[in-house]
Amino acid sequence: MIETILGKYNYWIYIALMMIGFYAMVAKENLIKKIIGMSVFQTAVFLFYVSMAKVTGGTAPIEMHHAKLYDNPLPHTLMLTGIVVSVSTTAVALALIIRIYKAYGSIEEDRILDVEKESSGFE
Repeated sequence: MIETILGKYNYWIYIALMMIGFYAMVAKENLIKKIIGMSVFQTAVFLFYVSMAKVTGGTAPIEMHHAKLYDNPLPHTLMLTGIVVSVSTTAVALALIIRIYKAYGSIEEDRILDVEKESSGFE
């Protein structure tokens, strides 16, 4: 049992990275830290999917020898698309944070909410 748990150490690393990213998104007040947490979470998901594509004893499907087992190329392809979306999402989020800073003078979530409450007249 313990060998099975320790044998899948890469999954434990992915879970730890996911939890670190999730913690940063939920617990941090700074918007830049939230975006970094989102990137860490997305990277953990990418690593998880790519590691699942490896088949024991399999070779790359591009190699032209007559092996019976090949690694699955589909997760790699899907994760390339996911990486493009991730980079685009991060760029848009950073651009929005710049606009928020210009409008509110802060990138701290609680300060932005306080300014918003003061300007709307609700306490």
